Amino acid sequence: MRFFMDGRYIRTDFHDGISRFSHQLIYAVAQQSDPTVIIHDPAQRELLPDNVDVVELHAPTSVLEPISAHRLNAFQPDVVFSPMQTIGSTGRKFGLILTLHDLIYYQHRTPPRDLPQFVRGLWYLYHLTYMPQRMLLNGADAVTTVSQTSQRLIRKHRLTTRPVHVVSNAPPQVETPRDPAGPRKKTLVYMGSFMDYKNVETLVSALQHLPQYRLHLCSRITDARRHELLEIAKWHHVGEAQLQFHNGIGDADYRELLRQSTALVTMSRSEGYGLPVAEAMAEGTPVVMSNLEIFEEIGGLENPGAAFVDITSAHSARQLADHVRALENDEAFIRASTGAVRQAHTFRWEDSAAALLKLAEDIHRRRSRKSR
Repeated sequence: MRFFMDGRYIRTDFHDGISRFSHQLIYAVAQQSDPTVIIHDPAQRELLPDNVDVVELHAPTSVLEPISAHRLNAFQPDVVFSPMQTIGSTGRKFGLILTLHDLIYYQHRTPPRDLPQFVRGLWYLYHLTYMPQRMLLNGADAVTTVSQTSQRLIRKHRLTTRPVHVVSNAPPQVETPRDPAGPRKKTLVYMGSFMDYKNVETLVSALQHLPQYRLHLCSRITDARRHELLEIAKWHHVGEAQLQFHNGIGDADYRELLRQSTALVTMSRSEGYGLPVAEAMAEGTPVVMSNLEIFEEIGGLENPGAAFVDITSAHSARQLADHVRALENDEAFIRASTGAVRQAHTFRWEDSAAALLKLAEDIHRRRSRKSR
């Protein structure tokens, strides 16, 4: 089977969510098979395993994307996997697996800011109704998604007549998590964007109940948004020194910060997966988060390393602070840290790769029988 994987979303500067998902999944598949990877930038080849072949195509944001299948036919793939759902399928002569990560942009239609303006406009229009999504997904042989929560929602909204399979997201493998009995600082970590639905305001306001704690805000932020959060901090009598804006952080520094901190915190009102949650747990760092269905799936309701806050409560900031203070007890922190690592191990890239390869082989087999 000639199995192609779309690696065009891999960034050459720093990983975002789709880039990290593509990169990790390609590496995991390459340990079990010999895929061919589709790229658009020669620099992407340097980020791929040595045992993969590559073919070059246009960028995924190109106006040529709707005719991708016609261009890919020339390479004679048997099955193509895309980590997104927008690759053109018309006229394809190969099996196709599309990915829909989540339905978050139907609730929050603001597109990613790093996309070209015309793509941002199309993105917004695309999410006004489910019809365009259905048309794209039904152009595939199968659809994958990264969680059971998203699988349920895709089926609930009848977004496709095709089978929907889970090829889970997962944290990077951590050989040695932090020592749960080791020293820890009174610091909290937030990794994520600063869009309104991320509800970073509640994290800031919770610091009024945690005067000895410092909140590290790791992602890139605009000056205007930073000013807004500082004003909220002032309103709640939170000292400016309690907030540290990193405006982007390297992987090594981020990992070290997690391993020193008391908890990773997030009060998002909506989420697609929550990879920072899984990353923190893999390092042995407890997580305190809003009680979203997806967070309950990733964090685990029976996991002592995950604490959940009622996001609809008027006292959510105080609840968050109470959960953080509970971790000041050494025995409680040890239980939480070891529970977090145990839960993180339930998500493994090798399992996701095996599930994807099995699906691709099933599609190839069905198409071969039909052709004969």
